[in-house]
Amino acid sequence: MKTFLNFIFCITLLTLIYSCHRNKTNNGQISTDVVNNTNTASDTKKGEEPILKFENEMHDFGKVIQGEKVVFSFKFKNAGKADLLISDAYASCGCTIPKFSKEPIKPGDEGVIEVAFNTEGKKGFQEKTVTVIANTQPNEKQLKIKANVYLPEDLKK
Repeated sequence: MKTFLNFIFCITLLTLIYSCHRNKTNNGQISTDVVNNTNTASDTKKGEEPILKFENEMHDFGKVIQGEKVVFSFKFKNAGKADLLISDAYASCGCTIPKFSKEPIKPGDEGVIEVAFNTEGKKGFQEKTVTVIANTQPNEKQLKIKANVYLPEDLKK
C-alpha cells in the first residue's frame, strides 16, 4: 500500500512540474486566443476603437454605519468611434458587487456601472477596487470606492 501511495505522489508531482514548465515556455507571450478575442480592441483600426471615459474613477462614501449597504453609480461615456462592449466587472472583495449592462454602448452614448458595498462585518477605513473589462485599449479600467465604517455606538460619542 505504501508503494502505491508513493507511486501516486510521484505521478502527481511530475504532472504538476510538467504543467508549470509548460506554462512558462511561452516566453511571456499572450495566447492568440486572447489576442483574437472579440472582447478586445484588436479588430478595430487605430483611432477607431471605443474609449471608456468615466466622470469619476473613485468615490468616497465618507462615514457609514456598519451594516449599511451603500450604492454608487459610476457614469461613463463611450468617447470612441466604435461600439463599447463591457464583458465583465469584478470586485476585489465579495462585499462589493458591480452591475453593468451587457448591451453595446454606441459612440457618444453614456452608461453606468452601479457598485454596491455591503459594510456588514467591516470596521474602519475600507477601500475596494472594481476592475472593468471592455473592448478598449487597454482593456482594463479600475474604479475605486472607499468608506470609513463605524459601529453605531461610535457615532453617538
